[in-house]
Amino acid sequence: MHSYDEPVYLISVVATMLDIHPQTLRQYEREGLVEPSRTQGRMRLYSQRDIDRMKLILRLTRQMGVNLAGVDIALQLKEQIDQMQVEIDQLREELSKVNRNGSVHVSKALVTTPAYDIIIFEE
Repeated sequence: MHSYDEPVYLISVVATMLDIHPQTLRQYEREGLVEPSRTQGRMRLYSQRDIDRMKLILRLTRQMGVNLAGVDIALQLKEQIDQMQVEIDQLREELSKVNRNGSVHVSKALVTTPAYDIIIFEE
C-alpha cells in the first residue's frame, strides 16, 4: 500500500481514473493548480493527494461552474483554512495542557484586547 503523498500514478492512469483527457491534467499543471512529481525521465507521477485535489477541481468546474481562476482562489482559501485548523488544534492542545498543569509558559500566554462599546444613535 502506498502513502497518501507518494507519487505513483502515471498521467494516463489518472486521466482514465478521472475520465478526463491527459491534456486537461497538463493544463491544470500549467495553471499551477496541481504539481505532480517528475521521474528522472521527466514523466509526471501523481499521488493520491494530487488525485483528490483534481477531483475537487473537477467538482468546482463541472458541477459549480467555477472557472480556473476561481478554482485557484478557492484552493488557496482552502489551504489557508487547513493551516488555520492546524493552528487551532495546536492551540487547543496547549490549552488542555494548561488546564492539566495549571500554568502556561510565558511565550504561550494569551493576550486579550480591551473590549469596545458600541453605541447606536437613534434619529
